[in-house]
Amino acid sequence: MTSQDFVQETAGQVPVVRRSDVVVVGGGPAGFAAAVAARREGCSVTLIERYPYLGGLASGGMVLVLDDMNNGFEVTVTGLCMEMIERMARVGTCVYPPKQDQRHGWDVYKKWAHWGVFDFRSATKPNPIVMAAAFDPDGWKRASNEMIEEAGVDVRLHSWFSKAIVRDGRIAGVICETKAGRQAIMGDVVIDTSGDLDVAAAAGARFTEGAYMVTTVFRLGGVDTAEAERFRYEEPEAFALIDKQAKRAVGGSWDRWWLSTPLPGVVWCNCPHMTGYDAMKVEDQTRADFDGRKRIYALVDYVRANMPGFANAHVIDVAPQLGVRQTRLLQGEYVVTKDDVNNRVHFADTVARGRDYYTPYRSMLPQDIDGLIVAGRHYSATESAQKLSREIPPCMSMGQSAGVAAALALSAGIKPRAVSPAAICARVRAQGGDPGDVPSQNATIMETAA
Repeated sequence: MTSQDFVQETAGQVPVVRRSDVVVVGGGPAGFAAAVAARREGCSVTLIERYPYLGGLASGGMVLVLDDMNNGFEVTVTGLCMEMIERMARVGTCVYPPKQDQRHGWDVYKKWAHWGVFDFRSATKPNPIVMAAAFDPDGWKRASNEMIEEAGVDVRLHSWFSKAIVRDGRIAGVICETKAGRQAIMGDVVIDTSGDLDVAAAAGARFTEGAYMVTTVFRLGGVDTAEAERFRYEEPEAFALIDKQAKRAVGGSWDRWWLSTPLPGVVWCNCPHMTGYDAMKVEDQTRADFDGRKRIYALVDYVRANMPGFANAHVIDVAPQLGVRQTRLLQGEYVVTKDDVNNRVHFADTVARGRDYYTPYRSMLPQDIDGLIVAGRHYSATESAQKLSREIPPCMSMGQSAGVAAALALSAGIKPRAVSPAAICARVRAQGGDPGDVPSQNATIMETAA
């Protein structure tokens, strides 16, 4: 590209279509939680989402297991995440093990492992069955729509974030691209739950760029899951050979390349694993989508011919969103490290938690921009720390705390960075969440937030 390969834009006016106390950019799990939490605290809230549905990578990316929400058999992520799970379960679009089955043993493992509700980080074999949930993507969309409407959140779908409006070091709103042209949405506090740090980066916040594997997640129908599981356990040697070839055909996957879903005969495939793609580049995203589909059909052709239970398998759908795990990462007031996660460091300003790790409020705050809070997988962490702490439930915990923090800042007339973490935790607990302010017995206590 030369210096002449540009088009000069003409500056113009952008109509303000909404004003609200809180603007949340990104309707994924963290954004949904932030919007509902802020609205339940009495704020007017506008939630902006580029796709025609809510749920982000949970629904559109079809990441169909909610895990990383337990410390041993202690459930660590509650609040809006559990509310979503229970609501989906009531209408048959979510499955999770009852309390009596959340334990270690081959009997419960054979019963529940094919749903993906085991502690995948445990070194114990078989992996313990824990509180985790398998769900249907449209079940998520249905439940989130209901909860958003009940809360009274103003939702604007089909709105692609384009620009941050920053005045004197403070964010005042955002501009979105829509079918009706560019539109401005103004807010007193903005929460960036875009997943790629779109808002904070555009506002001038410091960040780094990381990379991890991407996935074109898909679902298969026509699968005899009972026969497939029988083959796994009754013919283990034959299964191991065919399973190895299946993984080779798809080009990389987790140990279980398929898992059951709440829909009979429909399985979820969180693969292929594809490296070498930059999810911030259009060219790489396009190549990943093409490459992923080739791998999917190579797998399907192989298992139809060779894997018991899969003779009639067929592709139902491929997730409309590319499965992106890591892109931009905030460089906030504190950067969470891999040692922080592995050593279960508990911070004085902890406001959210995951499996057995904690999120300090400072890691959700940009250094140089006021009025902006970050929640989700793009929070302030090193690349290695983010890979261990990016699952959906902890992101929802972060989002719920971000929504509460925004409400507290507005009610007190202070900047979000001046809000007391203890006050955030108290309000999150009042909403039914566990913000991690009470450390578990195996936590490493960091006494000060300095």
